[in-house]
Amino acid sequence: MRRLLATLATASAAALMALLPLSASAQDYPERPVSLMVAYGAGGATDFQARIVTMVSANEDFLGQPTVIVNKPGAGGRVGWNWMATEAEPTGYQLGAYNVPHFIAQSIKGGVKYSIDSFEPIANWGADPAVVVVGADSEFDDMTELVDYMKENPGKLTVSGAGLFVGHHIAALQIEDATGADMAYIPNDQGGAAAMKAVIAGDVMAGINNLSDAYRAREAGQVKILGVADVQRNEKFLPDVPTLMEQGIEVDDSSVNFRGIMVPKGTPQDRIDFLAARIPEMFKHPRVQKRMEAGGSPLRIMSRAEVQEMWQKRQTYLEDLLAGL
Repeated sequence: MRRLLATLATASAAALMALLPLSASAQDYPERPVSLMVAYGAGGATDFQARIVTMVSANEDFLGQPTVIVNKPGAGGRVGWNWMATEAEPTGYQLGAYNVPHFIAQSIKGGVKYSIDSFEPIANWGADPAVVVVGADSEFDDMTELVDYMKENPGKLTVSGAGLFVGHHIAALQIEDATGADMAYIPNDQGGAAAMKAVIAGDVMAGINNLSDAYRAREAGQVKILGVADVQRNEKFLPDVPTLMEQGIEVDDSSVNFRGIMVPKGTPQDRIDFLAARIPEMFKHPRVQKRMEAGGSPLRIMSRAEVQEMWQKRQTYLEDLLAGL
């Protein structure tokens, strides 16, 4: 009888464990607020969107704890991602926002302490095309006029962007390559918000920025948007703005800014699995979607597996693209 009872107890325990989706450590996680490192300054598109997509994280259906945004701007994202790769604790409490192609392109060009092997992707929340903007009172009304000026005044068109080898810079390199004309690209290491302010203030003649930043600035009457660096128009937010391709400039979607959440390599797998299951659902919350749409921020929700595939494809593509440019 004792042997029978012991056997039944063991079987019951095994059956119970099989029903538990997470280990004990994951069940206790998270027990306190988590942080999300943003490698750009407050007010830019990544910061703005990160605060929206994490606004419901304290809901028990998601993380059950609030998310605190920590800005570590500098060097076009390098400061924050270097910190993430070398100093962030792989406990599941220190998350990071990624920007692709930014951190992948920077790792290919070198001089940084990270690569796609330094991080574990969790989920993607958005895809933000690069756009060409000028001040509201600029003499330029379309890309033809802008390119004509570039050709007539080589290297004289000053253009702001959020750092080196970010999506903005890649779009600038592509425009130069497609037109055979040179611009003076001026990287603003504090990010997209600061780069946009330079356009609005007249410190530069033009800028390449995120669609979401530019959308809000245009709604405020501060800029004109001349073209979108994508393979098709953004019918939801900028249906009246043609792509660069439509204007005869062969620039594809290589500079589209994918944004999402990652953790440092070495984070326990059960915590990665927990985050990968909960965070994409958090992005789908109606309040999040409503706020993102109101801010002109395109959503592109992708699972961990989809992001892993995207990272690998972008790595291969950018190696070829940057070698050519």
